[in-house]
Amino acid sequence: MSSSILLSHPLSPHLHLPKPKFRPSIASKLSNFELKNVSLRRPLNSSSTDAPRKLRNLVLARVAETETERSEASSSLIGEDSAEFVLSEQKISSWVYFTLVLGVVLYILDVVWIDNSTGFGKAFVDAVSSVSGSPEVAMLALVSIFALVHSGLASLRDVGEKLIGEQAFRVLFAGVSLPLAVTTVVYFINHRYDGVQLWQLQGTPGLHELVWFANFVSFFFLYPSTFNLLEVAAVDKPKMHLWETGIMRITRHPQMVGQVIWCLAHTIWIGNSVTAAASVGLIAHHLFGVWNGDRRLAIRYGEAFEAVKSRTSVFPFAAILDGRQKLPKDYYKEYLRLPYISITALTLGAYFAHPLMQAASFGLHW
Repeated sequence: MSSSILLSHPLSPHLHLPKPKFRPSIASKLSNFELKNVSLRRPLNSSSTDAPRKLRNLVLARVAETETERSEASSSLIGEDSAEFVLSEQKISSWVYFTLVLGVVLYILDVVWIDNSTGFGKAFVDAVSSVSGSPEVAMLALVSIFALVHSGLASLRDVGEKLIGEQAFRVLFAGVSLPLAVTTVVYFINHRYDGVQLWQLQGTPGLHELVWFANFVSFFFLYPSTFNLLEVAAVDKPKMHLWETGIMRITRHPQMVGQVIWCLAHTIWIGNSVTAAASVGLIAHHLFGVWNGDRRLAIRYGEAFEAVKSRTSVFPFAAILDGRQKLPKDYYKEYLRLPYISITALTLGAYFAHPLMQAASFGLHW
């Protein structure tokens, strides 16, 4: 029976068919290198293997291209990745210490400056106001004093840190700047509707929503260098950062841009001379900060800063539009981080806390 089956099989050797030119058993013995070479050859009259081969080559090429892009993006980053917050690197003890420091600072600020029965805040405001009976002059003077002290100490940072250390200089810097900042804010809240009314647009449809949105956006620009609160409170050693990602891709001086947006929004909404005076002083201070900030970074970082400067801009989006700044495809991920989420929550909280802030300021009678 076996012989009959053999004879009846169409591939029986008794039919003297020619031997096949390709034996599968030989292919199984080829090396990996030989197999790859064979797989890349185009089979004769075999369109069925074209599609899988092309698809495989396309996938491999795309993977290589992606890895190259990631490698180039990583190697081309000269400055620091802003708003980077790694939860696993945080120490509970540092944040407990930060909370204690914050509480002590606020207590000292209240006793030494804010409380009218013990502090010097009211006496300082009265002294500035007595120079002129004009609230516009007093407002501009308070902004100017704060700007002079704040920018002056910032310019002396390198010298000061060498003399007393980074953390001690940060304490000095904050200890002098914070009371002046609080005074300026409180005086603005209490006198924002004084002076001459220049225009009245508060009844314009849609203006409130536009002003609200502008103020909301401004806070994402205003606080790019306060991502590491532990440095702000001198719990960690403070550093002069050369940020390059996130909001820095849009403008190299986000604090200036944020302050301009905030001032324009408030001036348009309130529309009087006191608000205009405050806006002029604040914008002038931050424009000076553009020049002074670049100067200090150039001294500290040299060629690294020049490289970052060449692909960023002062005017928002200018470097992006002229091609000097290349945004990564996943640029949006640079904002999906805890610091930006915190800024969102605090900005919304500050808006809803406006009545409380106004009541507290009115109670000081500054």
